[in-house]
Amino acid sequence: MSKKINNKKASDDQFNRAADLIGLDEKIRTSLNVPDRELMVEVPLRKDDGSIESFRGYRVQHNNSRGPFKGGIRFHEEVDLDEVRALAALMTWKTALVDIPYGGGEGGISVDPSTLSDLELERLSRRFFRAINPIIGVNRDIPAPDVNTNPQIMAWFMDEYGMINGHTPGIVTGKPIELGGSLGRNAATGKGTAIIARETANLLNMDLQDAKIVIQGFGNVGSFAGRFLHEMGSKIVAVSDVNGGLYDPDGLNIPSMIKHNNSNGTIKGFSQGDKVSNEDILNIECDFLIPAALGGVVHKMNVDKLNCKVIIEAANGPVTPPADDILFQKGVHVVPDILTNAGGVTVSYFEWVQNLQQFQWTEEEVNNKLEHKMVAAFNEVADMMNSKKTSMRMAAFAVAIDRVARSFEMRGV
Repeated sequence: MSKKINNKKASDDQFNRAADLIGLDEKIRTSLNVPDRELMVEVPLRKDDGSIESFRGYRVQHNNSRGPFKGGIRFHEEVDLDEVRALAALMTWKTALVDIPYGGGEGGISVDPSTLSDLELERLSRRFFRAINPIIGVNRDIPAPDVNTNPQIMAWFMDEYGMINGHTPGIVTGKPIELGGSLGRNAATGKGTAIIARETANLLNMDLQDAKIVIQGFGNVGSFAGRFLHEMGSKIVAVSDVNGGLYDPDGLNIPSMIKHNNSNGTIKGFSQGDKVSNEDILNIECDFLIPAALGGVVHKMNVDKLNCKVIIEAANGPVTPPADDILFQKGVHVVPDILTNAGGVTVSYFEWVQNLQQFQWTEEEVNNKLEHKMVAAFNEVADMMNSKKTSMRMAAFAVAIDRVARSFEMRGV
């Protein structure tokens, strides 16, 4: 079971520790840790039965020293201002880490979208985007999909903005290909995760060929990460989704599992592997553990049961701060989320650039550019980790915060 954590407290703690590491000036520290703008909106929805229900929506713009705000829109009943603040800050550091010219933002609605019909979901999406319209723009703030949002919702957002401001495909990323989306975007986060796993193996002198890998979460990110790591020769010994997991010490047939998952919406019923729970899958002996589902799944109550050499954080915040400290003391490397899952925002940037150019790149071009960005970011983190004798997480935050701080200073604020 995942452990609900205070996202804002964890984000602030990571920021302050990394700021201490690089000796960040106190005045700059204060400015960089406070969001530039926070917007809360009421989003009324006329239901299919004629009743009206109201939902709370948010958009937080954290920092734009390096470029327009960029970040997801999530629809989830647990969305609140603190969570959105934390995610907006993390996006500032993530975009800086991979050196793309964005700042950080995040938004969402406190709603369970599974309770809405397709028409209700469209009406809610359009109403929310109209509410935040005054603070977004193609050179101001560019939203993207996040938890429980998808290319179709981005298409509605783009259309709603276009009715007010004229056709502007670059206003959102993660759109359908037919409406200006980028080739390679759907697989980008999973592909980036696989690239980071490969680079980590090289750094630690581990052989990725036949390395045993456990993936908790087999949605978009987990399934694509599994596919690419399988193609690299790794042995995926266990996989899980919301319905539980499957384990085979000789390695699962990932291409067949992906086909089953795509057809059935779950890995449940796949013919290979022994059943294992989402909690127990974390304890399976492996080289790489990849949490790719929920935040807070590794915490101080279960961290001692883990049996892995490296954790690759494909989800946002799967390892809580106390567990992170314990793992560092044990010598277990944790590759942080702001590096591991940065492939998605990187290809979102490529999509935005293509929209501005009104020109589409080939998938090969997109993948080559993604490879270059992810490897360059990884090498910077590794250099910082070695020079400061710190964890990969603190190294990643240090690289990112230093980059934003220098931009902040040069702008003369």
